[in-house]
Amino acid sequence: MILRRLAAYLKPHRKTLLLAFLLLLCGTSAEVWTPKMVQIFIDDYLTPRNFDVNALTWLGAGFLLLHVAAAGFNYFQLVMFNKIAQWVVQQLRIDVFGKVQHLGLEFFDRTPAGSLVSRITNDTEAVKELFVSVLSTFLQNTVFLIGCFLMMFSLDVKLASYCLLFMPVVIGIMWLYRYFSTKIYHITREKLSQLNAKLNESISGMNIIQAFRQEARLRKDFAETNHEHYTANVRNIRLNGLLLRPIMDMMYLLALVLILYFFGKQSLSTSVEVGVIYAFINYIERFFQPVIQMMLRLSQMQQALVSAERVFVLLDDERMAPTQQGAENPEVGDGLIEFRDVSFSYDGQTDVLKNISFTAKPGQTVALVGHTGSGKSSIINLLMRFYPQYRGEIRIDGASLREFADEELRKKVGLVLQDPFLFVGDVKGNIRLANDGITDEQIVEAAKFVQADGFIQKLPQGYEEPVVERGATFSSGQRQLLSFARTMALNPKVLVLDEATASVDTETEEAIQAALEKMRQGRTTIAIAHRLSTIQDADLILVLHRGEIVERGTHQELLASQGLYHKMYLLQQGGVAS
Repeated sequence: MILRRLAAYLKPHRKTLLLAFLLLLCGTSAEVWTPKMVQIFIDDYLTPRNFDVNALTWLGAGFLLLHVAAAGFNYFQLVMFNKIAQWVVQQLRIDVFGKVQHLGLEFFDRTPAGSLVSRITNDTEAVKELFVSVLSTFLQNTVFLIGCFLMMFSLDVKLASYCLLFMPVVIGIMWLYRYFSTKIYHITREKLSQLNAKLNESISGMNIIQAFRQEARLRKDFAETNHEHYTANVRNIRLNGLLLRPIMDMMYLLALVLILYFFGKQSLSTSVEVGVIYAFINYIERFFQPVIQMMLRLSQMQQALVSAERVFVLLDDERMAPTQQGAENPEVGDGLIEFRDVSFSYDGQTDVLKNISFTAKPGQTVALVGHTGSGKSSIINLLMRFYPQYRGEIRIDGASLREFADEELRKKVGLVLQDPFLFVGDVKGNIRLANDGITDEQIVEAAKFVQADGFIQKLPQGYEEPVVERGATFSSGQRQLLSFARTMALNPKVLVLDEATASVDTETEEAIQAALEKMRQGRTTIAIAHRLSTIQDADLILVLHRGEIVERGTHQELLASQGLYHKMYLLQQGGVAS
C-alpha cells in the first residue's frame, strides 16, 4: 500500500526525476542544461514517437518464429541422432553376440570371458557416442565454418585467404592428436577389459578365494591393473589439455592479431570501415567457436573409433566353430564310429593326440581311461566337432564327420559333461532347452529314466522350480542328473559321457548305471572314466598315455596283460602295483 501511494505521488514528476538521474549518471553540472536543451532532450527522448506497429509486429513474429523453428530443428536433430545411435548399438550388440556364439572353442581357450563382456557392453556403448555427440557436432560446425568463410570472402578476399591458412594448422593438430591418442586409448580399453576379466574371475571363484584366503593377493592384482588404467587416463587428460582447447585459444589470439595488424596497416594509406573490422572480428570468433567444439569432441571420437576397432576385430575373427563341409547331408543311423590315424594339436606345435585309431560298433560301449593329460577329453572334443583342425579321419556310419549338418550332429550325438551347466529359468526349461519338439511327457519320462524324477517331485514347484545362474541352488549330483535328463530327452543315437557319474553319490550312481544299461541298447557309447569300476562291462577299453593308445581290450583282457591298466586298477583298489 505504501509503495503504491509513493508511486502515485511521484508519477507527475517522472520527467524531472529522470532528468536528475541522467545528470547524476553523467556527472554533468546542472548549469550546462539550459531550458532549451532540456526541452530538446524531452522532445527527442521522452516524448513518445510514432512507430510502424505492423513492421514491429512482423519483425517480432519473425524473430519468435525463427527461435521456435530452431528449437524444433534442435529437437529433431537430438531425437534422430539418438534414435540412429541406439539402433546402431542395438544391432551391433546383436551381431557381436551372434558372432561370439559361433566362434570356435579355440577362441575361448585364449580369450578371457571378462574381455568379451567388455567388448559387447563398454565398447559398443562408446560407439554410440560417435553418433550422438561426435557426428552431430562435426556436421553442424562444418556448416558453420563454410558459412563463416563465405561471408569473410564477401567482405575481403585477401584477408579471408590469410584466415584460410589456419585450416591446415587445425587439421594438422587434429591428426597429431589422433596419432598420440590412439595408442593411449588402446591401452585404456585393454586395461578396462582386464579389469572386467579380473572381476569375472574373482566372482566366479569366490568360494576358492575365501577358502584359501586370497583376498589380499587378488585385491593387489586388481589395484595394479586399476592403477595402470588410471595412468593411461591421466596421460589422455594431459594430451587433451595440451592439444585441444589451449592451442585453439592461442590460434584465435593469433588470428585476432593478424586482423588488427592488417586493418591497422591499411588504415595508414586509406580509410577503413569500422563495420568491416567488426564483422571480421566477429566472423573470426564464429570461425573458432565451431573449431573448438570439434576439437573438444575429438576425445570422444577417438575413444569411439578405438572401441569400434576392437569390436570389428572381434566381428572379423575367423576362428569359427566347425560347420558342415560338402553338399551332402548324411544322417546318423546305427552309430558306427571310426577314428583313423587321428592326430591333433591345440597350439599347432605339440600334438596331444597321436595316430589314434579305433572303431566303436553300434550298441557297443567304448571306454577311455588314462592319467590326466593323456588325451581323453581331446578325443571327445573332436568327436563333438568342437575343433576343426585335425589330421586323419573321423567317420560316423561311413560318412566323414565334417559332412554332417550341425543340427543332425547335435540332435543324434548326446553329450554329458563332468561339470554340468544349468541356465537361468526353470527345471523343465533346462531339460527342454527351447526344443519345441520335446513334450512335457517326454521331459518327465526322461527324468524318470535317469532317476531324476524323485528329487524333482520333492521341489516346492516341481518341474516349474526356478533355476538361478549355473544352478547354484542345486547340489552337484542334482545338476548332473538334470544334465543327464536333458541328453536323454533328445533320444540320441550316440552317447558321449565325460565322467558323467563323478558328481553323484554311490546310490545314485548305481541307479544311473542301471539306466545306462537300458540306454546302451541300440546306441553307441563313448565314455571317459576315472573310476575303473564303472566301465568294467565296457565292450572295449582304450588306455591312453601321452596322447597315444598304449593298450586296448576288455577289462579282463587288460588285467591279464598286467600293463598300465592293471597298475591303475590296483592303485584304485588299494593294492600295490608290482
